[in-house]
Parts: sequence; structure tokens; C-alpha cells
Amino acid sequence: MNGIHDMGGMDGFGPVRPEVDEPVFHAAWEGDLMAITRVMGAIGAWNIDQGRYGIEVLPPNLYLLPYYERWLERFERAIVQYGYADADEIAAGRSLRPGKTVPHGGFRVADVVRVSCRGNFTRQATAAARFALGDRVVAKNVHPRGHTRLPRYVRGKAGTVVRLHGCQVFADSAGMGQGENPQFLYTVQFDGQDLWGPDGDPMLKVSVEAFEPYLDPA
Repeated sequence: MNGIHDMGGMDGFGPVRPEVDEPVFHAAWEGDLMAITRVMGAIGAWNIDQGRYGIEVLPPNLYLLPYYERWLERFERAIVQYGYADADEIAAGRSLRPGKTVPHGGFRVADVVRVSCRGNFTRQATAAARFALGDRVVAKNVHPRGHTRLPRYVRGKAGTVVRLHGCQVFADSAGMGQGENPQFLYTVQFDGQDLWGPDGDPMLKVSVEAFEPYLDPA
């Protein structure tokens, strides 16, 4: 989808001001929210791409909140959307009725190490990759209404395949609850001036990980 989340190349949001010695969390509740989010993924409440899509559909005034406030807005909507709580329970701050059975069962202390590691999204290929290293490709000028990992600023632009990552869970399908639908994933490198025009830095290279359905031969 085209939304405020797809901010690459957009102007007017002010300078980035890195915080010196920035802590991992600015408040205890942020760490709690991170932990709860990881648990919900581990029990199968929703997958990582459904979580991303939940952030993408936030209205601009909420998306532009500080990072974990944005996560909280997404989380409250997700537990209602996927049937793990109702809006009146969120307002009350406690459960008002029996909870929903989760797909992967309860979460145990023994699961902490497993969910602290990034999952493996590589899948067995059922066909040959369409592109090879060095191939020139064009990112399709598409504007899907659902979740996509194709940045808006590369659409319609030509680049070069510089890495092949094998067959991976297709984020666009997973994010819409339509299964894994594995697709080949590539790193495509674009020249800065091809993306930003003559005012772009001529030395700039931008690398984007792009799934095969996003690409056509140049």
C-alpha cells in the first residue's frame, strides 16, 4: 500500500538527530511491549509481516508518533483484529471474558531462547530463479492495496542484481494472511541519480532487497 510509512525520498520531516548514548528503551513499558510482541508471534497470533502491515495502516497522525507509541497503537488494534481481546477489555485494562485459544499453545520459559533468535524464512525452491547476478532489472510500477516490501521510490527504476538470497517467504502474501507463497529474493542496486535525478549524489548507491514478482528484465 502507499502510505505515510513509505517515507523513502520524502522531504519535510526535519533532520535526523541521533541521541548520544541512547538507551535501548526509554521507559520500562517499551521493553514490556517488545517482549509481549515477540510472545504473540511465538504463539502464532500473527506473523511478522501481518505485524508490519498493522503499522502501515495506521493513520499518519499515529504513524508519526514515537517508535514504541506507534507499536502500542498497532498492538491494541491487532489483538482486537485477531480476536484475542475486545475493545472494552482494552478500555478496562483487564480481561472481561475467557480468552481465545492460541494456534501454537502457551508460552513457556523454555521458549525464550528460541524467540530471541530471528526465524528462518528460507524455503525450498520449486523452479529456477528468473534473474542472475549482474542482470539489469526494472522494479515494477505497481501500487498494491495490501502489504508490500517494494519501496515506492524504486518503482519504475532500473537497477542491477548484486545478490541472490534464494527462495523466501513472500512478505506480500504472508502479510495478508494468504500463506507463505515462497518467491526468490534479490538484492538490487540502484544508482542514486537514477532514483533522485540530476540533483542526486553521483556516488550514491542504494541497495534494495526485492522479491522476484516485483521485477521485470530491463
